[in-house]
Amino acid sequence: MNLQQESQNGVVIVTPNGRLDISSAKLVEDSLIGIIDRGHTRLVLDLSQLDYISSAGLRTLLVVAKRVEGAKGKIALAALKPNVREVLEVGGFDRIFAIHPDRAAAQAAV
Repeated sequence: MNLQQESQNGVVIVTPNGRLDISSAKLVEDSLIGIIDRGHTRLVLDLSQLDYISSAGLRTLLVVAKRVEGAKGKIALAALKPNVREVLEVGGFDRIFAIHPDRAAAQAAV
């Protein structure tokens, strides 16, 4: 798992590349929580490069969403591949997260 991070207009955009599963979930969770704990509470997760998400990955997203909510911030997901979107929808995560077709729309929403 590789995480790319950039900041635009006060929004941190994180792009995970690869698989968000049991082997990478802790790394992603620690990285995202670190960003939030440094005071960056407007986040976009650009999932265009995410090939797969497991239940461990879903748990990571949930932990991060709760941390952002506790910090009075906002988080949005962008550019999901169809297989990743399907997993999120089956798990009901589409009711927890704002999901946008691209990063520009997600960035405008947060």
